Amino acid sequence: METEVLARIQFAFTVAFHYIYPPLSIGLGLLMVIFESIYLRTRNPEYHALAKFWTKIFALTFGIGVVTGIVMEFEFGTNWAVYSRYVGDVFGSALAAEGIFAFALESGFLGVLLFGWNRVKPWVHLVATVGVFLGSMFSAIWIVVANSWQQTPAGFHIVGEGLQARAEITDFWAMVFNPSSVDRLLHVWLGAFLAGAFLVLSVHAYYLLKGRFMQISQKAFKIALVVATIFSLGQLLTGHHSADGVAKNQPAKLAALEGHFEASAPADMYLLGWVDKDKQTVTGIKVPGGLSYLLEYDTEVPVTGLNAFPEDERPPQVNAVFQFYHIMVAIGMALILLTLLACYQWGRGRLFQKRWLLWAFVFAVLLPQIANQAGWFAAEMGRQPWVVYGLLRTSDAFSQSVTENQILFSLILFFLVYALLLVLFLYLLHKKIHHGPYDEEPGEGRPRTREIAEMLTKN
Repeated sequence: METEVLARIQFAFTVAFHYIYPPLSIGLGLLMVIFESIYLRTRNPEYHALAKFWTKIFALTFGIGVVTGIVMEFEFGTNWAVYSRYVGDVFGSALAAEGIFAFALESGFLGVLLFGWNRVKPWVHLVATVGVFLGSMFSAIWIVVANSWQQTPAGFHIVGEGLQARAEITDFWAMVFNPSSVDRLLHVWLGAFLAGAFLVLSVHAYYLLKGRFMQISQKAFKIALVVATIFSLGQLLTGHHSADGVAKNQPAKLAALEGHFEASAPADMYLLGWVDKDKQTVTGIKVPGGLSYLLEYDTEVPVTGLNAFPEDERPPQVNAVFQFYHIMVAIGMALILLTLLACYQWGRGRLFQKRWLLWAFVFAVLLPQIANQAGWFAAEMGRQPWVVYGLLRTSDAFSQSVTENQILFSLILFFLVYALLLVLFLYLLHKKIHHGPYDEEPGEGRPRTREIAEMLTKN
């Protein structure tokens, strides 16, 4: 296997595994803020128990996320030396901003969040919770800004030539607010909120099905359902706006996402299908003129297709890009339907009587994660053959001195270590979920911890 392909596989594997955890941290951070805010307003100890319980799970996801993310920085230097030199000025600025605005905020409040429950006043602890949540969101800002700059470069000029060429920032804010950064950031944030909300929905649906922690789980489920409904609908809007930006700034990627080959012709929108790159056909279920209508509100407006670009400037894996994109869209629609159906049952007073619906939420925890992964794969594979769109090809970006055997050996080691981390994460997550928000009295499912008893006495 070629060195470039192995390097890409290694980076894709490490990034995909790492990205399981940051969305959960961001999404759980939002729910933690909501639970703790409701507790401060109502002094209901159940919301205090929810905030503490989900803080423990947040700490687990946060810790694993930090550990798995460190590897990527070393891969830039070992496997992608040319790329590192080319984008060093841009990424250096963005990652420095992440350290100042995100890591400093998170690290400053994390200790209070985890260990300050009985040591600081409740409002101070809420401030710490909000600080950690905002820190995780700020971290996403600078990572997405850096990646978006690769998609739609702005605010820079090129210094040097050949392998010594590199991009230097001429306008920091133009780099930050490049043409795709805001749309992509909103889309990433909402995907993270959905990942966290559906984890909460899954766990408390499971408790309800097993007859455990009934009262507290009903409260948590309803709150998480509201969050999931709002942001699943919002994801539809941000996704549409992001697609408009891709049509304007990366037309070759849009053509690959929809399997549109004709250089300039009205484009159909496929609900599902299979792309034959050699025959330049798509077999599947389509809405005639649907893509043209979504972009210009006219089914007859021509859309730029793959044949408008030279062969070596088109995404090489068109069918893969098409499939990943449509998986993301299909899951997004499924989440909207599932949450709206649950809201309908809630309105009729039958939300917790539908066991099949609760089971659906138990397993739906996987859907936002799959959609997040599929969306990133579609975005990154759709950018090919460019690692910096229109400027630096992926084939020119990897290290010339690294060998196939070196990458293969490190890939195997990463796989083993990450597999161990995944098993550890699932074991600890299962242990915390099995224990629950607090101890329960046999057969009743009511709290009996000393802490909650004391709080009830005080209130």
